[in-house]
Amino acid sequence: MFSRKHKLLALKIISLFSVVRGYNIPIIILAQYLSAIFILAPEIRALDILLDSHLFLIVFASSLSIASGYIINNFYDSKKDLINRPTKSMLDRLVSQSTKLKVYFTLNFIATIIAWFISWRALLFFSVYIFLIWYYSHKIKRYPLIGNLMASLMAVLPFFAILLYYYTKLPLYEIENYKSQFMVIFAHATFLFLLLLIREMIKDLENIKGDIADNYQTIPVLYGEKTSKKIISILTCLTLFPIYILIEIYDVGYMDIYFYSSLIILIFCTMYLWKSNTKTQFLLLHNVLKFLIVSGVFCIILIDPSVLWHGKKLLFTF
Repeated sequence: MFSRKHKLLALKIISLFSVVRGYNIPIIILAQYLSAIFILAPEIRALDILLDSHLFLIVFASSLSIASGYIINNFYDSKKDLINRPTKSMLDRLVSQSTKLKVYFTLNFIATIIAWFISWRALLFFSVYIFLIWYYSHKIKRYPLIGNLMASLMAVLPFFAILLYYYTKLPLYEIENYKSQFMVIFAHATFLFLLLLIREMIKDLENIKGDIADNYQTIPVLYGEKTSKKIISILTCLTLFPIYILIEIYDVGYMDIYFYSSLIILIFCTMYLWKSNTKTQFLLLHNVLKFLIVSGVFCIILIDPSVLWHGKKLLFTF
């Protein structure tokens, strides 16, 4: 039998796991490795990517930075989360604000030490990244549109850390060839950025009551739901450009199935958005967008499924 003290400790561990959104971290790690194998460094054997110690440290530092970002975001959003997410907020409050800050600084310290071991470029990148996350949580997220843009950018930046890592490893004679591949990478990043931005805009509609209570100047608060819906509709239309580039101009293998499906789902989501006016309806749209983003991670494998069992990038050949 567990004592009351042990139960409280277990609850605090669960609470801290909720604060750092531990369920998201494995997905981010998987997304970084799959992006490296199939998109960012397709010419390198998959096994070499998985055994690359420097890449592992970059992914680890990214995970720590993102986890600390969730903590500082939770720290500043505690008041509005009590209105928007009362159940989760009560669980998160089992860990004191001072403990959250201690864990936040500890994770950032470890991340910067790891980055310092990798290179001065990595140290600079993660130092700037950690600062931007703090500045976003402390100040920027309270402002309309720029807060949404910066939140989406923060989610995409860890992938550019891996891109920077492989780019700096290239010999000079290969850099010119790599530039053509950069357009494919940029199209993938643009599509992901737009999905994240649409999700952030829908979250603002979902959390409007808490935003008003905590004086967040979001687009629905300042300009109304109709204006927010118009912007989301425009962003949905903009996803056509990276989808067209990836399907019609470049070869993404069987992943074109994912992009066609995403486009259909986004169209239906936009139609449903204009009929939505309750928190439950906006939450449904938010979860659909989250599903599209997470499924996109696993669908990266569809670019070239043969990588997993044969071909020049063979995963398990020595």
